[in-house]
Amino acid sequence: MSVFTPVTRRALEPFLTHFDVGELVNFHGISEGVENTNYFVDTTAGQYVLTLFERLDYDQLPYFLGLMAHLNAAGVPTPAPMPTLRAGELSQPLLNKPAALVQRIEGIGVADPSAKQCAAVGRALAQLHTVGQGFGKTRPPDRSVAWWHRTADALRDHLGAEERSLLDDELAFQGRVPRDGLPGGVIHADLFRDNALFAGERLSGLIDWYYACNDRFIYDLAVSVNDWCVDELRQPRESHWHALLEAYAALRPFSAQEREVWTAELRASALRFWLSRLYDRVFPRGGDLTVIKDPTPQRRRLEHWRDGQALPLP
Repeated sequence: MSVFTPVTRRALEPFLTHFDVGELVNFHGISEGVENTNYFVDTTAGQYVLTLFERLDYDQLPYFLGLMAHLNAAGVPTPAPMPTLRAGELSQPLLNKPAALVQRIEGIGVADPSAKQCAAVGRALAQLHTVGQGFGKTRPPDRSVAWWHRTADALRDHLGAEERSLLDDELAFQGRVPRDGLPGGVIHADLFRDNALFAGERLSGLIDWYYACNDRFIYDLAVSVNDWCVDELRQPRESHWHALLEAYAALRPFSAQEREVWTAELRASALRFWLSRLYDRVFPRGGDLTVIKDPTPQRRRLEHWRDGQALPLP
């Protein structure tokens, strides 16, 4: 979440009249993240998050916003988008951008999660993968294998020889991983620590659904494990690792094929986020409160998984 499009009170007040949220009290920009413009908005009726979509268009929004509404209704801890008063639409234009108003849920992100918090994330991810089967829409991943190669081509001239060698070798390896037939469906695709909110040890909500898509469940799990269950030295935190994966497996057991590709999927996750953060560093976007994340930790995770096998799935 960032601010690429400044919002004024004069623009925001007419936008809010489309929703049953009362009158504007206060609002301010949110600095975290890299994709959309986001504001906290307080009204006489409650607290909300306003998102202006910088890259997505109106045709793409029904998947994301409809998914959030579907998961919220099914009991997955997810904020619900607010429908408009007249047509029940989940988005409206604001400053020539599609925009949505979403319930603001209690809680904060955690920088150093406990094993219990990791277990809560594992359960919620398994809920998503199960409940998401009933969601009627589909969407291909933004960060597919084709995207890896396009991004690598754009970056190659900006990398040193060692980084180019690592990148090319990993792309070749990933091209040999057998993935046909892996269980899949709706995934979050970006469930890092800053995309989950906790009230103490209770998971109050999963947020930032705008990379959600239909893809492999085991890859989605690898994205989360690579952030929630690995320490700063890139070593697995065994208590956290077991807590998250065992909580997940209690709701959705793993297939034999998922067990076979587990380390490869951890590598795939690290590769994807290394590439995207390299790209943002080399080709930065303008924004009032933009945060560019360091690609180095993801590269180190990739190197770690290349050097050895991961802890097994339960």
